[in-house]
Amino acid sequence: MGKRRTRWPVPTYSRVVPSTSGRVLVVDDNKVIRQLIRVNLELEGIEVVTAADGAECLEVVHQVRPDLITLDVVMPRLNGLRTAGRLRSDPRTAGIPLVIVSACTQHEVESGLDVGVDAFLAKPFDPQELVRVVQSLIDTSTAGRVRGSGDTEAAAGHA
Repeated sequence: MGKRRTRWPVPTYSRVVPSTSGRVLVVDDNKVIRQLIRVNLELEGIEVVTAADGAECLEVVHQVRPDLITLDVVMPRLNGLRTAGRLRSDPRTAGIPLVIVSACTQHEVESGLDVGVDAFLAKPFDPQELVRVVQSLIDTSTAGRVRGSGDTEAAAGHA
């Protein structure tokens, strides 16, 4: 007797929102934080890829081609601010919106702004605020690529 495939209606934990799309690269050395960000974004229909630190982020970013990257500041090998600086200095990744999700000092916020970070979320973050910031920056970035204008700072409230 041959193999048969039965297709069952499979319930999913994810609620896909048709108007929302995009791919986010989540970079954090804490696995629990990566999962928390992943679940909150996937519930809104956003695809999520993760990396454990800045060095891994730089290794995978060109294959993943994310619409946005979230970065923790304190990570082994390569911290979030140095990762942001390298992403901004590479023409292939310079236009990707960057969101720092970390317990930042004022100095780290200023350093992040200097290298071109688009938004900051303090840990512990509000999941709804995370989703709102990510969707806003993805929408603005995508619209900017279509129209040829990439002003993502206004969307993050830094205008």
